[in-house]
Amino acid sequence: MHCNTTDPDGRHIVTRFGNSSFGWNHFTHRHNIKKCSTLATALHCNVDRDNHHGRLEYDGVAFETGVPRPRQVKFTVIVQYTRKTTDGLYDAGRGQKIGVINAFCRNQPNNKCPAWMHP
Repeated sequence: MHCNTTDPDGRHIVTRFGNSSFGWNHFTHRHNIKKCSTLATALHCNVDRDNHHGRLEYDGVAFETGVPRPRQVKFTVIVQYTRKTTDGLYDAGRGQKIGVINAFCRNQPNNKCPAWMHP
């Protein structure tokens, strides 16, 4: 595991290193989110979308600091709060949850977050 936090409903949510398909190794390279604190910003808020099959989506906003006209960007963190991924390829183990599978910025080219999000 790389990161962990608890949401307002008491769900313990982990971020596994994963691989090129999901988890930290997926979204840090593909979407440029490189801090656990960025994930926690969204995960400390209520669930924004719940498909009732274990997929939870949390929205967050990042603000640029230290500049006269700060920018902001909206991002989404997707959590698979079940033991197995929906395709059945990955199993977190008995009593465990998969956790964060993806995170990305909205309204950005290729859903890639700006560099100022991780100075």
